[in-house]
Amino acid sequence: MKQIGEYCGLCGVIGAEKSITALVAEGLFAQQHRGQEASGIATLDKNKEIQLHKKNGLVSDLMLDIPSEMMSSEVIGGIGHVRYGTFGGSSVLNAQPILVRMADIPVAIAHNGTISNAGVIRRSLQRKGHIFQTNTDTEIVLHLMSRELEDTDYNIEKCLQLAISKLEGAFCLLLLVPQGMYVIRDSKGFRPLSLGKIRGGGWIVASETIAFPVTDAEYVREIYPGEMLFFPVDGENTTCEPISSIPGREQELFPERNTRYAQCIFEHVYFARPGSYVFGDSVYEVRIKMGRQLAREYPADCDMVMPVPDSGMFAAMGFARELGLPLDMGFTRNHYVGRTFIDPGHATRAAMVMRKLQPIPEAIKGKRVCVVEDSIVRGTTSKARIKALREAGALEVHMRISCPPHMYACYFGIDFPEENTLIANKYSVEEIREILNLDSLGYLSVEGMLGCVSAHKPENYCAACFTGDYPVPPPVSGSIR
Repeated sequence: MKQIGEYCGLCGVIGAEKSITALVAEGLFAQQHRGQEASGIATLDKNKEIQLHKKNGLVSDLMLDIPSEMMSSEVIGGIGHVRYGTFGGSSVLNAQPILVRMADIPVAIAHNGTISNAGVIRRSLQRKGHIFQTNTDTEIVLHLMSRELEDTDYNIEKCLQLAISKLEGAFCLLLLVPQGMYVIRDSKGFRPLSLGKIRGGGWIVASETIAFPVTDAEYVREIYPGEMLFFPVDGENTTCEPISSIPGREQELFPERNTRYAQCIFEHVYFARPGSYVFGDSVYEVRIKMGRQLAREYPADCDMVMPVPDSGMFAAMGFARELGLPLDMGFTRNHYVGRTFIDPGHATRAAMVMRKLQPIPEAIKGKRVCVVEDSIVRGTTSKARIKALREAGALEVHMRISCPPHMYACYFGIDFPEENTLIANKYSVEEIREILNLDSLGYLSVEGMLGCVSAHKPENYCAACFTGDYPVPPPVSGSIR
Protein backbone atom coordinates (compact mmCIF):
# COMPACT_ATOMS: atom_id res chain seq x y z
CA MET A 1 0.00 0.00 0.00
CA LYS A 2 1.23 3.46 -0.80
CA GLN A 3 2.68 5.58 1.98
CA ILE A 4 0.54 8.41 3.23
CA GLY A 5 2.11 11.54 1.88
CA GLU A 6 0.71 15.00 2.41
CA TYR A 7 2.52 18.11 1.39
CA CYS A 8 0.57 21.05 2.71
CA GLY A 9 0.66 24.64 3.90
CA LEU A 10 -0.28 26.02 7.32
CA CYS A 11 -1.30 29.45 8.56
CA GLY A 12 -2.41 30.39 12.06
CA VAL A 13 -3.31 33.87 13.34
CA ILE A 14 -4.23 34.89 16.86
CA GLY A 15 -4.81 38.11 18.76
CA ALA A 16 -4.93 40.39 15.71
CA GLU A 17 -7.17 43.46 15.64
CA LYS A 18 -7.82 43.01 11.93
CA SER A 19 -10.17 40.33 10.57
CA ILE A 20 -8.46 37.13 11.62
CA THR A 21 -10.22 34.95 9.07
CA ALA A 22 -9.23 37.32 6.29
CA LEU A 23 -5.60 37.25 7.47
CA VAL A 24 -5.59 33.43 7.57
CA ALA A 25 -7.07 33.36 4.07
CA GLU A 26 -4.40 35.77 2.78
CA GLY A 27 -1.71 33.60 4.34
CA LEU A 28 -3.17 30.55 2.63
CA PHE A 29 -3.44 32.38 -0.72
CA ALA A 30 0.30 33.09 -0.51
CA GLN A 31 0.94 29.39 0.08
CA GLN A 32 -1.51 27.98 -2.46
CA HIS A 33 1.45 26.38 -4.27
CA ARG A 34 1.80 23.97 -1.35
CA GLY A 35 -1.59 22.36 -1.96
CA GLN A 36 -4.40 22.77 -4.45
CA GLU A 37 -6.68 19.84 -3.63
CA ALA A 38 -8.55 21.28 -0.67
CA SER A 39 -8.45 24.10 1.87
CA GLY A 40 -10.01 24.93 5.21
CA ILE A 41 -10.17 27.41 8.08
CA ALA A 42 -11.17 26.96 11.73
CA THR A 43 -11.87 29.97 13.96
CA LEU A 44 -12.09 30.55 17.70
CA ASP A 45 -14.47 33.21 19.01
CA LYS A 46 -14.75 35.08 22.32
CA ASN A 47 -17.33 32.55 23.53
CA LYS A 48 -14.65 29.86 23.18
CA GLU A 49 -16.49 28.13 20.37
CA ILE A 50 -14.73 26.86 17.25
CA GLN A 51 -16.26 27.05 13.77
CA LEU A 52 -14.99 25.12 10.76
CA HIS A 53 -15.29 25.71 7.04
CA LYS A 54 -13.48 23.54 4.48
CA LYS A 55 -14.01 22.31 0.95
CA ASN A 56 -12.28 20.84 -2.06
CA GLY A 57 -10.55 23.31 -4.35
CA LEU A 58 -8.56 26.49 -3.96
CA VAL A 59 -8.66 29.10 -1.20
CA SER A 60 -10.64 31.34 -3.53
CA ASP A 61 -13.33 28.64 -3.69
CA LEU A 62 -13.31 28.33 0.10
CA MET A 63 -13.88 32.04 0.63
CA LEU A 64 -16.85 32.25 -1.75
CA ASP A 65 -19.22 30.92 0.92
CA ILE A 66 -17.37 31.47 4.19
CA PRO A 67 -19.97 31.69 7.00
CA SER A 68 -20.59 35.26 8.17
CA GLU A 69 -19.97 34.38 11.83
CA MET A 70 -16.41 33.37 10.91
CA MET A 71 -15.79 36.87 9.53
CA SER A 72 -17.08 38.73 12.59
CA SER A 73 -15.11 40.79 15.10
CA GLU A 74 -15.87 38.11 17.71
CA VAL A 75 -13.21 35.85 16.16
CA ILE A 76 -9.97 35.97 18.16
CA GLY A 77 -7.97 33.17 16.56
CA GLY A 78 -7.88 30.99 13.49
CA ILE A 79 -5.91 28.24 11.76
CA GLY A 80 -5.94 27.34 8.08
CA HIS A 81 -4.66 24.62 5.79
CA VAL A 82 -4.11 24.00 2.09
CA ARG A 83 -3.88 20.33 1.23
CA TYR A 84 -2.08 18.22 -1.26
CA GLY A 85 -3.08 14.68 -0.35
CA THR A 86 -1.60 11.59 -1.94
CA PHE A 87 -3.54 9.06 0.11
CA GLY A 88 -7.19 8.57 0.92
CA GLY A 89 -8.71 10.23 -2.11
CA SER A 90 -9.97 13.75 -2.49
CA SER A 91 -13.03 13.53 -0.25
CA VAL A 92 -13.66 16.72 1.69
CA LEU A 93 -13.57 14.54 4.83
CA ASN A 94 -9.80 14.39 4.36
CA ALA A 95 -9.52 18.17 4.08
CA GLN A 96 -8.18 20.04 7.10
CA PRO A 97 -8.41 21.44 9.71
CA ILE A 98 -10.16 18.56 11.46
CA LEU A 99 -12.58 19.59 14.23
CA VAL A 100 -13.69 17.27 17.05
CA ARG A 101 -15.03 17.55 20.56
CA MET A 102 -13.13 15.81 23.35
CA ALA A 103 -15.35 15.51 26.40
CA ASP A 104 -17.18 18.54 25.01
CA ILE A 105 -13.92 20.46 24.51
CA PRO A 106 -13.64 21.64 20.89
CA VAL A 107 -10.25 20.95 19.28
CA ALA A 108 -9.24 21.81 15.70
CA ILE A 109 -6.01 20.52 14.19
CA ALA A 110 -4.05 21.14 10.98
CA HIS A 111 -0.91 19.27 9.97
CA ASN A 112 1.93 19.51 7.46
CA GLY A 113 4.16 16.49 7.02
CA THR A 114 3.94 12.73 7.29
CA ILE A 115 3.85 10.79 10.54
CA SER A 116 5.90 7.78 9.50
CA ASN A 117 4.60 5.43 12.21
CA ALA A 118 0.96 6.41 11.57
CA GLY A 119 0.04 3.00 10.19
CA VAL A 120 1.24 1.15 13.28
CA ILE A 121 -0.51 3.58 15.64
CA ARG A 122 -3.73 3.55 13.63
CA ARG A 123 -4.03 -0.24 13.64
CA SER A 124 -3.26 -0.37 17.36
CA LEU A 125 -6.00 2.18 18.08
CA GLN A 126 -8.47 0.38 15.84
CA ARG A 127 -7.89 -2.83 17.78
CA LYS A 128 -8.75 -0.88 20.92
CA GLY A 129 -12.06 0.18 19.41
CA HIS A 130 -11.23 3.59 17.92
CA ILE A 131 -13.28 4.54 14.86
CA PHE A 132 -11.60 6.79 12.30
CA GLN A 133 -13.49 9.28 10.17
CA THR A 134 -10.70 10.15 7.70
CA ASN A 135 -7.79 8.47 5.94
CA THR A 136 -5.26 11.07 7.08
CA ASP A 137 -2.42 10.49 9.49
CA THR A 138 -3.41 13.76 11.20
CA GLU A 139 -6.41 12.15 12.86
CA ILE A 140 -4.28 9.80 14.94
CA VAL A 141 -3.02 12.80 16.96
CA LEU A 142 -6.59 13.50 18.10
CA HIS A 143 -7.19 9.85 19.01
CA LEU A 144 -3.97 9.70 21.00
CA MET A 145 -4.95 12.87 22.84
CA SER A 146 -8.43 11.57 23.66
CA ARG A 147 -6.98 8.48 25.33
CA GLU A 148 -5.15 10.69 27.85
CA LEU A 149 -8.07 12.93 28.85
CA GLU A 150 -9.13 11.22 32.05
CA ASP A 151 -5.60 10.47 33.29
CA THR A 152 -4.56 14.12 32.83
CA ASP A 153 -7.69 15.56 34.42
CA TYR A 154 -8.76 16.85 30.99
CA ASN A 155 -5.63 18.96 30.56
CA ILE A 156 -5.40 19.46 26.79
CA GLU A 157 -1.76 20.54 26.88
CA LYS A 158 -0.67 17.41 28.75
CA CYS A 159 -2.73 15.27 26.38
CA LEU A 160 -1.03 16.92 23.44
CA GLN A 161 2.44 16.43 24.87
CA LEU A 162 1.78 12.75 25.52
CA ALA A 163 0.38 12.27 22.02
CA ILE A 164 3.37 13.95 20.37
CA SER A 165 5.79 11.76 22.32
CA LYS A 166 4.44 8.74 20.41
CA LEU A 167 4.91 10.22 16.93
CA GLU A 168 7.75 9.63 14.48
CA GLY A 169 8.56 11.37 11.24
CA ALA A 170 7.67 14.83 9.99
CA PHE A 171 4.99 16.99 11.52
CA CYS A 172 4.20 20.65 11.98
CA LEU A 173 0.93 21.02 13.88
CA LEU A 174 -1.45 23.87 14.62
CA LEU A 175 -4.12 23.25 17.27
CA LEU A 176 -6.92 25.62 18.12
CA VAL A 177 -8.57 25.10 21.51
CA PRO A 178 -10.74 27.30 23.77
CA GLN A 179 -7.62 28.45 25.64
CA GLY A 180 -5.72 29.56 22.53
CA MET A 181 -3.45 28.16 19.83
CA TYR A 182 -0.70 25.55 20.03
CA VAL A 183 2.13 25.35 17.49
CA ILE A 184 4.38 22.27 17.30
CA ARG A 185 7.34 21.35 15.12
CA ASP A 186 8.93 17.91 15.25
CA SER A 187 12.38 17.53 16.77
CA LYS A 188 14.09 16.95 13.42
CA GLY A 189 12.56 20.03 11.82
CA PHE A 190 11.68 18.27 8.56
CA ARG A 191 9.07 20.83 7.48
CA PRO A 192 9.47 24.61 7.72
CA LEU A 193 7.45 26.73 10.14
CA SER A 194 8.02 30.39 11.02
CA LEU A 195 6.70 32.98 13.47
CA GLY A 196 5.72 36.53 12.55
CA LYS A 197 4.45 39.56 14.47
CA ILE A 198 1.48 41.39 12.90
CA ARG A 199 1.80 45.17 12.94
CA GLY A 200 -0.82 46.63 15.24
CA GLY A 201 -0.98 43.47 17.34
CA GLY A 202 -1.28 39.73 16.98
CA TRP A 203 0.83 36.81 15.83
CA ILE A 204 1.02 34.69 12.72
CA VAL A 205 2.58 31.27 12.15
CA ALA A 206 3.03 29.94 8.61
CA SER A 207 4.85 27.23 6.69
CA GLU A 208 6.55 29.91 4.59
CA THR A 209 7.47 33.51 5.31
CA ILE A 210 5.87 34.53 1.99
CA ALA A 211 2.65 34.67 4.06
CA PHE A 212 3.97 37.54 6.20
CA PRO A 213 4.08 40.52 3.79
CA VAL A 214 0.49 39.97 2.65
CA THR A 215 -0.70 39.91 6.27
CA ASP A 216 1.31 43.00 7.29
CA ALA A 217 3.52 40.92 9.55
CA GLU A 218 7.22 41.02 10.33
CA TYR A 219 9.34 37.88 10.46
CA VAL A 220 10.43 37.04 14.00
CA ARG A 221 12.11 33.64 13.79
CA GLU A 222 11.75 29.99 12.92
CA ILE A 223 9.78 27.74 15.20
CA TYR A 224 12.60 25.64 16.61
CA PRO A 225 12.75 21.91 15.92
CA GLY A 226 11.21 20.19 18.92
CA GLU A 227 9.48 23.35 20.13
CA MET A 228 5.88 23.80 21.25
CA LEU A 229 4.55 27.37 21.40
CA PHE A 230 1.30 28.28 23.15
CA PHE A 231 -0.58 31.52 22.43
CA PRO A 232 -3.09 31.98 25.28
CA VAL A 233 -6.34 33.92 25.07
CA ASP A 234 -8.62 34.82 27.94
CA GLY A 235 -11.93 36.40 27.04
CA GLU A 236 -11.30 39.98 25.95
CA ASN A 237 -7.54 39.64 26.53
CA THR A 238 -6.10 38.65 23.18
CA THR A 239 -2.53 39.89 23.49
CA CYS A 240 -1.47 36.25 23.24
CA GLU A 241 2.21 36.62 24.10
CA PRO A 242 3.58 33.17 23.23
CA ILE A 243 4.84 30.74 25.83
CA SER A 244 7.70 28.59 24.53
CA SER A 245 8.67 25.11 25.62
CA ILE A 246 12.29 26.24 25.15
CA PRO A 247 12.39 29.08 27.71
CA GLY A 248 15.21 31.58 27.46
CA ARG A 249 16.08 30.66 23.87
CA GLU A 250 13.32 32.53 22.05
CA GLN A 251 15.67 35.29 20.87
CA GLU A 252 18.29 32.93 19.44
CA LEU A 253 17.97 32.85 15.69
CA PHE A 254 19.63 29.49 15.12
CA PRO A 255 20.17 27.66 18.41
CA GLU A 256 22.77 24.92 18.42
CA ARG A 257 21.22 21.69 19.63
CA ASN A 258 22.74 18.29 20.29
CA THR A 259 20.31 16.56 17.96
CA ARG A 260 20.80 16.33 14.22
CA TYR A 261 18.15 18.23 12.31
CA ALA A 262 16.67 16.83 9.12
CA GLN A 263 15.35 19.86 7.27
CA CYS A 264 14.02 18.95 3.83
CA ILE A 265 16.38 20.26 1.14
CA PHE A 266 13.64 19.73 -1.48
CA GLU A 267 11.93 22.81 -0.04
CA HIS A 268 14.75 24.86 -1.55
CA VAL A 269 14.92 22.81 -4.74
CA TYR A 270 11.23 22.91 -5.62
CA PHE A 271 8.43 23.45 -3.16
CA ALA A 272 8.92 26.81 -1.48
CA ARG A 273 8.24 30.12 -3.22
CA PRO A 274 11.36 32.15 -4.11
CA GLY A 275 10.14 35.07 -1.97
CA SER A 276 10.23 32.93 1.17
CA TYR A 277 12.89 32.34 3.76
CA VAL A 278 13.00 28.64 4.54
CA PHE A 279 15.19 27.23 7.32
CA GLY A 280 16.76 30.68 7.58
CA ASP A 281 17.89 30.95 3.95
CA SER A 282 16.40 32.93 1.07
CA VAL A 283 14.89 30.45 -1.39
CA TYR A 284 15.72 32.85 -4.22
CA GLU A 285 19.38 33.07 -3.27
CA VAL A 286 19.74 29.33 -2.73
CA ARG A 287 18.30 28.55 -6.17
CA ILE A 288 20.59 31.08 -7.85
CA LYS A 289 23.55 29.42 -6.09
CA MET A 290 22.36 25.97 -7.16
CA GLY A 291 22.28 27.13 -10.77
CA ARG A 292 25.78 28.59 -10.56
CA GLN A 293 27.15 25.44 -8.92
CA LEU A 294 25.44 23.28 -11.54
CA ALA A 295 27.17 25.30 -14.28
CA ARG A 296 30.53 24.71 -12.63
CA GLU A 297 29.92 20.98 -12.39
CA TYR A 298 28.19 20.44 -15.76
CA PRO A 299 28.60 23.34 -18.20
CA ALA A 300 26.77 23.11 -21.53
CA ASP A 301 27.90 23.96 -25.07
CA CYS A 302 24.73 25.66 -26.25
CA ASP A 303 23.25 28.81 -27.77
CA MET A 304 20.76 29.61 -25.02
CA VAL A 305 19.69 28.60 -21.54
CA MET A 306 15.99 28.22 -20.93
CA PRO A 307 14.20 27.45 -17.67
CA VAL A 308 11.23 25.22 -17.06
CA PRO A 309 8.84 27.72 -15.42
CA ASP A 310 8.35 28.40 -12.66
CA SER A 311 10.46 26.38 -10.23
CA GLY A 312 13.40 26.06 -12.65
CA MET A 313 13.55 29.80 -13.28
CA PHE A 314 16.09 30.91 -10.70
CA ALA A 315 18.46 27.97 -11.09
CA ALA A 316 18.46 28.74 -14.82
CA MET A 317 19.33 32.37 -14.07
CA GLY A 318 22.29 31.29 -11.97
CA PHE A 319 23.39 28.75 -14.60
CA ALA A 320 23.30 31.33 -17.41
CA ARG A 321 25.08 33.99 -15.35
CA GLU A 322 27.89 31.62 -14.41
CA LEU A 323 28.53 30.65 -18.04
CA GLY A 324 27.81 34.05 -19.59
CA LEU A 325 25.11 32.57 -21.81
CA PRO A 326 21.85 34.24 -22.87
CA LEU A 327 18.76 33.29 -20.90
CA ASP A 328 15.57 33.10 -22.92
CA MET A 329 12.05 31.85 -22.38
CA GLY A 330 11.46 28.87 -24.64
CA PHE A 331 8.25 27.84 -22.90
CA THR A 332 5.07 29.80 -22.44
CA ARG A 333 3.13 28.90 -19.34
CA ASN A 334 -0.61 28.64 -18.84
CA HIS A 335 -1.05 30.09 -15.35
CA TYR A 336 -4.51 28.58 -15.01
CA VAL A 337 -3.03 25.10 -14.68
CA GLY A 338 -1.69 24.05 -11.28
CA ARG A 339 1.64 22.48 -10.37
CA THR A 340 1.96 19.16 -12.20
CA PHE A 341 4.20 17.58 -9.57
CA ILE A 342 1.58 18.00 -6.86
CA ASP A 343 -1.48 17.06 -8.88
CA PRO A 344 -2.91 14.09 -6.95
CA GLY A 345 -3.89 12.02 -10.00
CA HIS A 346 -1.02 10.50 -11.96
CA ALA A 347 -3.10 10.13 -15.11
CA THR A 348 -4.22 13.72 -14.74
CA ARG A 349 -0.61 14.83 -14.25
CA ALA A 350 0.43 13.47 -17.64
CA ALA A 351 -2.43 15.28 -19.35
CA MET A 352 -1.55 18.53 -17.57
CA VAL A 353 2.05 18.61 -18.84
CA MET A 354 1.30 20.02 -22.27
CA ARG A 355 -1.58 22.13 -21.03
CA LYS A 356 0.73 23.85 -18.59
CA LEU A 357 3.81 24.56 -20.77
CA GLN A 358 4.05 24.95 -24.52
CA PRO A 359 7.24 25.62 -26.52
CA ILE A 360 7.74 28.85 -28.47
CA PRO A 361 9.12 27.81 -31.89
CA GLU A 362 10.37 31.33 -32.67
CA ALA A 363 12.60 31.24 -29.58
CA ILE A 364 14.15 27.80 -30.06
CA LYS A 365 14.06 26.80 -33.74
CA GLY A 366 17.52 25.96 -35.07
CA LYS A 367 19.19 26.52 -31.69
CA ARG A 368 21.11 24.36 -29.27
CA VAL A 369 19.13 24.79 -26.08
CA CYS A 370 19.99 23.87 -22.50
CA VAL A 371 16.91 23.33 -20.39
CA VAL A 372 17.37 23.88 -16.65
CA GLU A 373 14.87 21.99 -14.52
CA ASP A 374 14.62 21.66 -10.74
CA SER A 375 14.23 17.87 -10.74
CA ILE A 376 13.35 14.73 -12.65
CA VAL A 377 11.22 12.43 -10.51
CA ARG A 378 9.30 9.98 -12.66
CA GLY A 379 10.55 11.21 -16.03
CA THR A 380 7.17 11.34 -17.76
CA THR A 381 6.90 15.13 -17.57
CA SER A 382 10.44 15.73 -18.84
CA LYS A 383 10.06 13.26 -21.70
CA ALA A 384 6.95 15.04 -22.98
CA ARG A 385 8.62 18.45 -22.78
CA ILE A 386 11.77 17.36 -24.59
CA LYS A 387 9.69 15.78 -27.36
CA ALA A 388 7.78 19.05 -27.73
CA LEU A 389 11.03 21.06 -27.96
CA ARG A 390 12.38 18.88 -30.75
CA GLU A 391 9.09 19.09 -32.61
CA ALA A 392 9.30 22.88 -32.28
CA GLY A 393 12.66 22.87 -34.10
CA ALA A 394 15.37 22.73 -31.41
CA LEU A 395 18.66 21.65 -33.03
CA GLU A 396 19.98 20.11 -29.80
CA VAL A 397 18.38 19.67 -26.39
CA HIS A 398 20.58 19.49 -23.30
CA MET A 399 19.22 19.31 -19.77
CA ARG A 400 20.68 20.29 -16.42
CA ILE A 401 19.00 19.42 -13.13
CA SER A 402 19.52 21.58 -10.03
CA CYS A 403 19.46 18.62 -7.63
CA PRO A 404 20.90 15.09 -7.62
CA PRO A 405 19.03 12.07 -9.05
CA HIS A 406 16.01 11.02 -6.97
CA MET A 407 16.84 7.41 -6.16
CA TYR A 408 15.09 6.64 -2.89
CA ALA A 409 11.65 6.83 -1.33
CA CYS A 410 10.58 9.72 0.89
CA TYR A 411 8.64 8.89 4.07
CA PHE A 412 8.41 12.46 5.32
CA GLY A 413 5.83 14.15 3.16
CA ILE A 414 6.84 14.27 -0.52
CA ASP A 415 4.96 12.46 -3.27
CA PHE A 416 7.55 9.91 -4.36
CA PRO A 417 7.28 7.18 -1.75
CA GLU A 418 7.49 4.22 -4.14
CA GLU A 419 11.04 3.68 -5.35
CA ASN A 420 9.93 1.77 -8.44
CA THR A 421 8.28 4.98 -9.72
CA LEU A 422 11.58 6.91 -9.65
CA ILE A 423 13.41 6.84 -12.95
CA ALA A 424 16.83 7.29 -11.30
CA ASN A 425 16.20 4.28 -9.07
CA LYS A 426 16.08 2.02 -12.12
CA TYR A 427 18.40 3.68 -14.63
CA SER A 428 21.80 5.33 -14.77
CA VAL A 429 22.22 8.96 -15.81
CA GLU A 430 23.30 7.85 -19.29
CA GLU A 431 20.28 5.56 -19.59
CA ILE A 432 17.98 8.39 -18.50
CA ARG A 433 19.57 10.62 -21.14
CA GLU A 434 18.74 8.03 -23.79
CA ILE A 435 15.21 7.47 -22.51
CA LEU A 436 14.49 11.20 -22.55
CA ASN A 437 16.19 11.64 -25.95
CA LEU A 438 18.63 14.29 -24.74
CA ASP A 439 21.96 15.31 -26.25
CA SER A 440 23.42 15.62 -22.75
CA LEU A 441 22.21 15.42 -19.15
CA GLY A 442 23.81 16.61 -15.93
CA TYR A 443 22.67 16.61 -12.30
CA LEU A 444 23.90 18.77 -9.44
CA SER A 445 25.93 16.75 -6.93
CA VAL A 446 24.76 16.18 -3.36
CA GLU A 447 27.75 18.11 -2.05
CA GLY A 448 27.14 20.95 -4.48
CA MET A 449 23.47 21.16 -3.54
CA LEU A 450 24.07 21.20 0.21
CA GLY A 451 26.87 23.72 -0.24
CA CYS A 452 24.31 26.27 -1.42
CA VAL A 453 22.63 26.64 2.00
CA SER A 454 24.30 28.67 4.72
CA ALA A 455 22.01 29.34 7.70
CA HIS A 456 22.34 25.76 8.95
CA LYS A 457 25.11 23.22 8.51
CA PRO A 458 24.70 20.82 5.56
CA GLU A 459 24.43 17.86 7.93
CA ASN A 460 21.23 19.39 9.33
CA TYR A 461 19.38 18.78 6.06
CA CYS A 462 17.57 15.65 4.98
CA ALA A 463 18.72 14.48 1.56
CA ALA A 464 17.55 10.89 1.97
CA CYS A 465 15.68 10.85 -1.34
CA PHE A 466 19.08 11.36 -3.02
CA THR A 467 21.40 9.40 -0.71
CA GLY A 468 19.28 6.79 1.08
CA ASP A 469 20.61 8.08 4.42
CA TYR A 470 17.40 8.34 6.44
CA PRO A 471 17.53 10.50 9.59
CA VAL A 472 14.63 8.45 10.99
CA PRO A 473 14.30 4.75 10.19
CA PRO A 474 11.75 4.19 7.42
CA PRO A 475 8.61 2.24 8.28
CA VAL A 476 9.02 -1.53 8.30
CA SER A 477 7.45 -3.40 5.42
CA GLY A 478 3.70 -3.60 5.76
CA SER A 479 3.46 -0.92 8.43
CA ILE A 480 1.86 1.66 6.18
CA ARG A 481 -1.88 1.50 5.80
